[in-house]
This record gives sequence, structure tokens and C-alpha cells, in this order.
Amino acid sequence: MYVCLCNGVTERDIHEAIAEGASTLEEVAYCTGAGTRCGGCVAAVTALIEAKIESREDEPRRSRRRVPIMA
Repeated sequence: MYVCLCNGVTERDIHEAIAEGASTLEEVAYCTGAGTRCGGCVAAVTALIEAKIESREDEPRRSRRRVPIMA
């Protein structure tokens, strides 16, 4: 689904930018161009960023398995 019609940015493009480390509107805009023309998509882009960050926080953290050291 297109989020930014001006620049042809899809929801998938935004998710990929976030997966690569973008975590703010400015960073996503830099990576994708979303929100840099008319600004009509800024609320949608912001909502996608916040939803993705919240979902990351809800994921259980994987603990490292400790391996005993043989002496």
C-alpha cells in the first residue's frame, strides 16, 4: 500500500528503512523520501514508525545461553 503518493513510497519501503535502523520521521524521510513534499503522509509515516518501535519493545528479549567454562 502506498503511504506517500508524492514520492511513491510504500508501507514496505518504510518497514525496510526501520529494519535498517531508521527510528525517527527525519531518518525515514532521508531513507525513503516519504513526507518530504506535501507532508500529507507525515501522520501515517509517524504512526508506522511508532507501531514498529512498540512491537519491538513487546518482543521478548533473547537471553544468551551461558556455556560453562571447563577448567
